[in-house]
Amino acid sequence: MPRPTTPLLSRGGIRAASLEIIDRDGLDGLSMRKLAAALGVSAPALYFHYPTKEQLLDDVASEIMEKVDVSAFADGWREGLLTWARSYRAALAEHPNIVPFLARGPGQRDASLRRADAIHGGLVAAGWPPREATMIGASTKYLVLGAAMGSFSRGFVDDVQVYLDRYPSLGDAHRLREHADAVDRDSFDFALTMFVDGLAARLAT
Repeated sequence: MPRPTTPLLSRGGIRAASLEIIDRDGLDGLSMRKLAAALGVSAPALYFHYPTKEQLLDDVASEIMEKVDVSAFADGWREGLLTWARSYRAALAEHPNIVPFLARGPGQRDASLRRADAIHGGLVAAGWPPREATMIGASTKYLVLGAAMGSFSRGFVDDVQVYLDRYPSLGDAHRLREHADAVDRDSFDFALTMFVDGLAARLAT
């Protein structure tokens, strides 16, 4: 009788399965036991590739951060900031449940630190004092993380009667859920553009 075969494990496969669980069940829903069951292996088999859950999450986060584009700083600080923020939001929007982990900061993740280095270097090279360059990077990150954590538009119900009599200024609020993706995207872009325009005016003075 043939012996049962053990599925071949790879770090990439482990990361992909982890992200599926996080997307479905949230960060707290990921455990090495649940991950092992999803992959059809025993939990100890995972520890050969990832000794701790924290190391696994670091690699999952790095994979997401590799999608964030900071190359446009070569075309100027304004274009660099806009491209970075938009691509950052897009990357996080695909996996909002991992945002709280990424919000802790880059730690020792190379993918995150390379991007931080490019952003800070691009801003300083454009004439921003180092301290202000740091604050610009932090402020942009706050804007992106806030947009990625949840949807403004989906916080409203689609029943017009909820708003009609008691909240006359919210007469169209029931339409927000229907157009949530567009409203949320355009609202983020509006805030980002206003922020960058204000920075440009400050730098000019």
